[in-house]
Amino acid sequence: MPQRRNRRVQLADAAIEVLARDGGRGLTHRAVDREAGFPEGTTKNYHPNRDALYVAIARRMADQQTAAMRVLRETMPDGVSADDVRALYLAMLRRMAGSARSQFLALFELQLEGVRNPQVRSALGEMTLAGVDSAVTLHAAVGEPISARGGGLLEAGMMGVAMSMLSLPDDVVGRIGFGDPDELGRSLLGMAVDAEPADGLLRGRAS
Repeated sequence: MPQRRNRRVQLADAAIEVLARDGGRGLTHRAVDREAGFPEGTTKNYHPNRDALYVAIARRMADQQTAAMRVLRETMPDGVSADDVRALYLAMLRRMAGSARSQFLALFELQLEGVRNPQVRSALGEMTLAGVDSAVTLHAAVGEPISARGGGLLEAGMMGVAMSMLSLPDDVVGRIGFGDPDELGRSLLGMAVDAEPADGLLRGRAS
């Protein structure tokens, strides 16, 4: 049984790479088999159709995101400062267009699929809530509280900026002022802090 679960993880990770590289049209069972280095037909045995393959990708990414955000909250050191939080988000924004490029390209593809696929949409919701909860917790810890709305604006803003940085021509990125991730990050954080307080529902969950 552990080996079976491990193969599912390997297939999901391979499918993420395929989706990021080739887009939705390139996401086929054969492409995932090749990416994972498994015999042809392996992926189809685990995920019999494209909907199942999309759901497997979404579940894998949701599990990774929620686990990462939980570790972030649980290991937050004493004495963390507002500058530390800003540095964290700036690093995340730079990673979106760099070392974590495949993950975010796959996530953008999933967001399109989520419009039509309720199971994918549910997993995307889990990822967003994990990010918002963590943002609320981090800001509260440094004395700059934000509401669920502020956390949501920060999450959406980070994703929108990353999509622009990945998809637009370099000269356009420069002309619209998106060429400096640090400055962008500071602007996004300011937007989150200045957001009108919402109902505080997630603030209770994150504490």
